[in-house]
Amino acid sequence: MDSDETTIFSRIINKEVPSDILYEDEHCIVINDIAPQAPVHMLVIPKKSIPRLFDASDMDQNLLGYLLLIANKMAKQRGVDDAFRIVINNGAEAGQTVFHLHLHVLAHGSVKGRFSESDLST
Repeated sequence: MDSDETTIFSRIINKEVPSDILYEDEHCIVINDIAPQAPVHMLVIPKKSIPRLFDASDMDQNLLGYLLLIANKMAKQRGVDDAFRIVINNGAEAGQTVFHLHLHVLAHGSVKGRFSESDLST
């Protein structure tokens, strides 16, 4: 994996591609997914380019924890903090299509329903 490869997420972070930005700080950006798999489907994307979770190092420990805290903050902001799912796809065979680490935050929102293990299509 080449961590210097420019991805769509790098281009969104650099404001080269427009996106529905929900949150941004010096460490990450949060956007709505353009192909949502649930009524609430946000992506938490670190500004540091890490291709896959497998490629993270011990030096990324604080960043990885921070991304989870931001996911929690955004779930609360969207009113889904009682029931949401976080998904990280690691590698093409796991469904990863953009090789820039990102967290999917999925929730039903105001739509009634529960997640089940069969919902793991993201």
